[in-house]
Amino acid sequence: MKKAVPVVVLALCCAALLLVPGARRLADDGARTVRAEVVETDDSGLQLHGLVEFGTQLMKVRLPDGRVFQAANELRAQMELDKKFAVGDTALVVLPPNAADGDILVARDHWRMGWGFAFFAGFCVLLCVFGGWTGLKALFSFVFSCLVVWKLLIPLVLAGWHASTVVFAAVAVLTGVIMYLVAGWTRKGISAFAGAMLGVVASLALAHFFGRVMNVNGATMPFAQQLLYSGFSGLDLQDIFFGAIVLASSGAVMDLAMDISAGVSEVARHSPGLGRRELFMSGIRIGRAVVGTMTTTLLLAYSGGYLTLLMVFAAQGTSPVDFINSTLVSAEFVKTMVGSFGLVLVAPASALVAAYLHDNG
Repeated sequence: MKKAVPVVVLALCCAALLLVPGARRLADDGARTVRAEVVETDDSGLQLHGLVEFGTQLMKVRLPDGRVFQAANELRAQMELDKKFAVGDTALVVLPPNAADGDILVARDHWRMGWGFAFFAGFCVLLCVFGGWTGLKALFSFVFSCLVVWKLLIPLVLAGWHASTVVFAAVAVLTGVIMYLVAGWTRKGISAFAGAMLGVVASLALAHFFGRVMNVNGATMPFAQQLLYSGFSGLDLQDIFFGAIVLASSGAVMDLAMDISAGVSEVARHSPGLGRRELFMSGIRIGRAVVGTMTTTLLLAYSGGYLTLLMVFAAQGTSPVDFINSTLVSAEFVKTMVGSFGLVLVAPASALVAAYLHDNG
């Protein structure tokens, strides 16, 4: 029964976050998005421009209540944004509040939530079967993290709050919750939390310093310019970029902090006579073994997101000096280096705190 208390509390927190209003909408015309089956398509308005299509795809769609409407799908010759429908597809369309026969609806995108929910349900089952009670706690922490980002972090930043400060506070809350769920209110959990937060603080400071001296403005983030032109021109993209770096690397920082704290805890449990120095050196040795792979993990994760960009540089024969100094690659370089610095710094910090807390002398 005692084990269920943290899960119940976290479930109640998730339910409370669901009731929190989302980000302020710039305009609300009462329209809603609904599923619709595509029953007919007309591609005569599309033109092929090289490898991409441009124009308007007209469709007939059937709503769940049986009504049939015309719908328009605009293609703008942008492969990353355009979508094309076929008969039998399920589309997500915008339905005005007083839609009448003859109105033309806007086709927003393909309906993907069905398979998305199935995918997520499979993940939940696998996590709970494999992890048992710990897996259930991890599942709730996963949901809680999503809600904190969507219901608190994003609306506050859009409202004009200092982005990196909001991210730091959110990461602190998430780190505390996750460490408590994994290790409880124990010396292992406290040392992991302290070590992780020291790494987060170092990452935030490094992001501000190196981001500014390397003139990374944050506009390299996807849809950054569109966000400014959507009515949020006062946002500080550079500060949002710094916060995004910390948020992206916080998971790896938490992982490493818990690895070292758990290792020192086990060493102290099996060898209770060891002093702080011996425990600290044990934590350092554990950290050395983990840091090498974790920094490479960050590099591969970040470079994977810009793999096509690197391929373009390679195909054009761009020299390393030129593409490393480019705005996009410089931003990724700062992101990778800050995350790696944070990982390297969190190792000795976690080892030191864990050694101090587990010293029985």
